[in-house]
Parts: sequence; structure tokens; C-alpha cells
Amino acid sequence: MNSRQSTSKSSLKARLPLILLALAALAAGLIFALKPSAAPQGNLSGSAVGGPFTLQDESGTTVTSASYDGKWRLMYFGFTYCPDICPTDTAKLAAGLKAFEAKHPDAAAKVQPLFVTVDPERDTPAALAEFTDQFHPRLVGLTGTRPQIDAALKAFRVYAAKVPGAVPDAYTFDHLAIIYLMDPEGRPVEFVAGSTATPEGIAAMLERFIA
Repeated sequence: MNSRQSTSKSSLKARLPLILLALAALAAGLIFALKPSAAPQGNLSGSAVGGPFTLQDESGTTVTSASYDGKWRLMYFGFTYCPDICPTDTAKLAAGLKAFEAKHPDAAAKVQPLFVTVDPERDTPAALAEFTDQFHPRLVGLTGTRPQIDAALKAFRVYAAKVPGAVPDAYTFDHLAIIYLMDPEGRPVEFVAGSTATPEGIAAMLERFIA
């Protein structure tokens, strides 16, 4: 064996641990890249929707976004005097949650359904309790002062504008009809438009992210 071959073999032997380490790192990287994500990504994942809020629940107790930490939140913004869209969308939300509860009772216990009013002047805690009791026993209505509601609407990117009626108290609201799913830390995950939502679709969304 000549000196050049001896030097080459010695050099290869010296570099072998580094080569093996690089191959191991490459293999680990490929495994990580091919491994499915730990959690599915929703159409709102990473967006700026949502944030801290301070409101009142149906008992008149002050609650904040932190009051629901550890719970998935299924949220809808509407008003109890709404003649058609809000009751229809709330019924879909409730039916979807009930279907999910029937199939995954333990997972469903981690979901808190919330109805946030856009009309705090008329939607008192008592009015909200009467409304939500028609749809689901765990659905909680939230109200507050007009500034508190406006702050929540801004945080959740919900448009709402009063539409005058024939008499002062007969006004209605033009508002974004949307169902939000927020994770246990209050981060946005998915939204479903009320007009296209179905109980089956809501149940499937909950199963995809929570079950």
C-alpha cells in the first residue's frame, strides 16, 4: 500500500463519525417531514381573530376569555330579537354539538358553546338565558356594556350595524353570521359561515379537531 492510499484511508476513517452523524440527521429530518402533523390546521389557524374580552354571562357574572381557558369554544355572534337567521344558525350549532356529544361524550365535554350578543341594550342576561335554553343546556349567552360588546366584535372581526325599524324598539341588526371554533387557549382554529353550515358539518369539524 502506498503512502497516498494510507493517507486517504486514514482521512476517511477520521471523517466516518461525522458522515454517520450527518446521515442520521438526514434520516431524522426525513422522518419528521413525512410524519403527519400532530394537529390538523384549520382555515383560521395562525390568524389574528379573537383576543381577550370582558363580558357578563346569563347569571350576570363577569367573565373574561380566561374564564374558558382549557375549553374549546364554539362561538356565534347574534341577537335574541333576530327573526330568523340567528335562531336558525344557533339551532345548527346546537344540533351539531349534540351529534358530536352522542358519538364522543368525553371530548364534547371539553367544548363550551357561547352565544355573544351584538345587541346588549335588549339582550339582558335573563333574555339570553331564555333564548339559549331553547337550543342546548350548555349554551351560554354573553352580554355586556356597549363598549365591551364593541371591543369583542372588533377582536373577533365581526361586523354588526343597527338597522332602524318602524318604531324605536323594532330595530334589527345587519351582522356577520359566522360560527367560530377557538382552541383551549383561545386561539382561532376554524370558521363556518352560518348560511352554509349544517349540523353534520359542525359535528365533523369538532371530530376533526377534538376527538
